[in-house]
Amino acid sequence: MKQNWINQISPKVGYYIAGFVDGEGSFNVSVKKCKDRRLGWKVEPLFNVSQKDKVILALLKRWLKCGKIRQRKDGIFYYEVRNINALQNNVIPFFEKFSFLSNKTKKNFSIFRKIVKKIVQGEHLKEEGLKEILKLRERLNEGRGRKRKYTFDDVIN
Repeated sequence: MKQNWINQISPKVGYYIAGFVDGEGSFNVSVKKCKDRRLGWKVEPLFNVSQKDKVILALLKRWLKCGKIRQRKDGIFYYEVRNINALQNNVIPFFEKFSFLSNKTKKNFSIFRKIVKKIVQGEHLKEEGLKEILKLRERLNEGRGRKRKYTFDDVIN
């Protein structure tokens, strides 16, 4: 079974990671202009966590069995998963098993999960599917600090 690795994770470790990500993690979806795409747009889901100390990020990478740890110019480290298969097969099942406590993160994760599913199904390649993804994205990470280079209207018009 593909998900067998997840059963090897102790609840203590799993819920520690989930709690950490609940406070420090982020589920995002970027949209970029892309001339080689039929609709002219590339949709990229991304899970990340930033920290000054990379020890916890290495723990995330170890237990999620995917992703990369990088360092920004300001010295901050970040762990990120961009690969759609890793998001679908590792990140999402992990947080389905070891869920979040905060309603805000639960909501963002739920929206993110729906978007990833639509991308896996190829919906982002169809105009109607892209619109649905963009509508979901508008509800992702609502509130202060959210920056979007391209809004729903920018993409659709």
